Amino acid sequence: MTQPNPGSIPGSSSGRIIGIASGKGGVGKTWFAITLAHALTRAGRRVLLFDADLGLANVDIQLGLTPKLDLGTVIAGRATLREVILRHAGGDFDVVPGRSGSGALSGIDPAALERMLAALRAEAAGYDLVLLDLGAGLDRAVRRLAAFADTLLVLVTEEPTSLTDAYAVLKLHGADRPGGDAVVVVNQATNRASGERTYATLARACSSFLGRAPPLLGVVRRDERVRDAIRHQTPLLMRHPNCPAAEDVEAIVSGLIEVSHTNRPKV
Repeated sequence: MTQPNPGSIPGSSSGRIIGIASGKGGVGKTWFAITLAHALTRAGRRVLLFDADLGLANVDIQLGLTPKLDLGTVIAGRATLREVILRHAGGDFDVVPGRSGSGALSGIDPAALERMLAALRAEAAGYDLVLLDLGAGLDRAVRRLAAFADTLLVLVTEEPTSLTDAYAVLKLHGADRPGGDAVVVVNQATNRASGERTYATLARACSSFLGRAPPLLGVVRRDERVRDAIRHQTPLLMRHPNCPAAEDVEAIVSGLIEVSHTNRPKV
């Protein structure tokens, strides 16, 4: 199967916001967001990774960070967004840590959410890309964050429940932001051919019932070294830079940059 052109991710000179969603948990979304941020940084881009999983945040845990301030303090009005940004020295990208275990954040007041998004848009001007690691589920806050992003990247696995939830994410995104930009990445694939078949199943459903299918951005193969990197709280590209999953994420970034050089403003 020929991979569709991933050129639907437009670049910009600064501040492009990409939301990373899945619908269900357990598909490797946070790991992928971290690895994508690191790969983009290695390619010379200024990146901010924003842990937008309101209530079940774990970017800081996977990176071994111990933030004194987090997104909860911003929402409570006790700190500015800029004040909570941390630098991950090894990966050379910035992080806005969320707050793990605070279910109250998942029910954030709409006005507070809009204030946070306005602050994020202002901070985004200092970066080439901002990656939003969105929470699982389809609640109001997740939908608002997905619609706020310039591009929605939907992560899916071969599991039937993942496909069902990814379709639901894309359906709601189409309703919340008609004509909005979206792409798909297949994660934890047995191999590339299997990943492309998974994408084809999702694309058929989208074409049949939504009238359009988002393009495939890439396939990331299942790799036991991913778990090892997570256990050691170290980005995969630092601990196992030549493993299959690392190569696949870097190929996704290379494709983005190549397409942006020929068809779009630079990512």
